Amino acid sequence: MDAGTWADATVTPVSAPAWGELLPDDVLRLELSGEQVRLGSETFTPARDAARLAERVRGRDVLVAVEDADTFLAQVSDALAVLRAQAAEVWLQHPDAPVAYRLVLRDEQGFRAWLDEVAPGKLRIIQRADGFELSTSVGKLPGPDRNGPSVPVRGGRQDIATLRRELARLKTRFTTSDDLCLVPSFGTEVVQVARALGGTYVAPEEGLFDTLCLVYPTPRSALDAGSP
Repeated sequence: MDAGTWADATVTPVSAPAWGELLPDDVLRLELSGEQVRLGSETFTPARDAARLAERVRGRDVLVAVEDADTFLAQVSDALAVLRAQAAEVWLQHPDAPVAYRLVLRDEQGFRAWLDEVAPGKLRIIQRADGFELSTSVGKLPGPDRNGPSVPVRGGRQDIATLRRELARLKTRFTTSDDLCLVPSFGTEVVQVARALGGTYVAPEEGLFDTLCLVYPTPRSALDAGSP
């Protein structure tokens, strides 16, 4: 293998199709743009307009799309908190294909409660700037570098193909684990969160898990409300 071929094999990520569920029908489409969200012609800043947004989404299925690719998870925590409390179902659309992922939203406290449940597996993807760390109830899946993530970035890009393969392998070990939590670092772009969810599908409309959980940062408003 010459140097160029070696570099391509070790640095360039393998192309991975964007798989998921077909876009749901009869949903409200909510578009994220920084700290603002848009529903049709209405614009909301959830940190200030939580009650108004809650009224619009209450009991509805909501498809979340990202209008501004530079929207980070930490910026949308107030919006996600409203959706968790009020929406019937929440879907996140993939930025590169007409597919989406139905999500259970959990804040940090909800994620800790999920971890405390007595059940095998407890599979989770820790989404870091340098790659994906795959953890289970029995520990972390090692990667090429024992101090690095289980699935490192390649060529500066997420390696969805390897993530998909490793999750499929873990599923054969934890056959009764029907749910998985994605735990992105709070500085992760929401479009990258959606792309990572594609790694949980091994074919169109064929997910490895019945339930996908997304962990988001507890909004500052909720933290302040809990302060003495």
